[in-house]
Amino acid sequence: MQPIVKLSNADIRQQDGSRVLENINLTIGEGEFTYLIGKTGSGKSSLLKTLYAALSLGAGFGEVAGFDLRTVTRKNIHLLRRKLGIVFQDFNLLTDRDVEQNLLFVLRATGWTDEPEMAKRVTEVLEGTNLLAKRRAMPFELSGGEQQRVVIARALLNKPVLLIADEPTGNLDPETSDDVLILMRNLAKQENTAVLCATHDYRILQNFPARIIRVQHGKLIDDEGVAIR
Repeated sequence: MQPIVKLSNADIRQQDGSRVLENINLTIGEGEFTYLIGKTGSGKSSLLKTLYAALSLGAGFGEVAGFDLRTVTRKNIHLLRRKLGIVFQDFNLLTDRDVEQNLLFVLRATGWTDEPEMAKRVTEVLEGTNLLAKRRAMPFELSGGEQQRVVIARALLNKPVLLIADEPTGNLDPETSDDVLILMRNLAKQENTAVLCATHDYRILQNFPARIIRVQHGKLIDDEGVAIR
């Protein structure tokens, strides 16, 4: 299994330089679905931000999607992020554009210029997220679950090797949360996309068991799929 994320003896620091996690070792392979859990303030978000280079690696070695985190700069950070899909709790959709235009905006922003190819890719991700019938809908016309599926579709546009999801079900009811989790797990299997999903929702850990990484006392503990009880 090809490693998509590899951290060795890594320190995770906040913007001010204060260390939140130390001596981290983590490997996530292609197509692997992994949960990241831990209390609020434990360092989960800081770890995720380091993986997509919003925070600099404090110490040690880090590689994501073939990019050395120690050498990522403002000039090449966009190349790393083209390999990643990022899903947040807040949808952050463009409220003045329909679903299709939201997705086309992202393609143009990431360098796509061929209009037929762009239209084809939008159709592909909308089909994959069961949203084709909603392509002309405005965000305010969608349910919370539909909006989150648009966000996932948006994250998939550039065929990422890693999908980073930070509390993706935080604003959703249990049934809708299950739908979103099933969608992301299917993506991991069908597209061979690695998924790292930070969550506080222990119910989904029990209903959809997978490998669990726990952040605790400044360390990472790999539970290797042991169910939460």
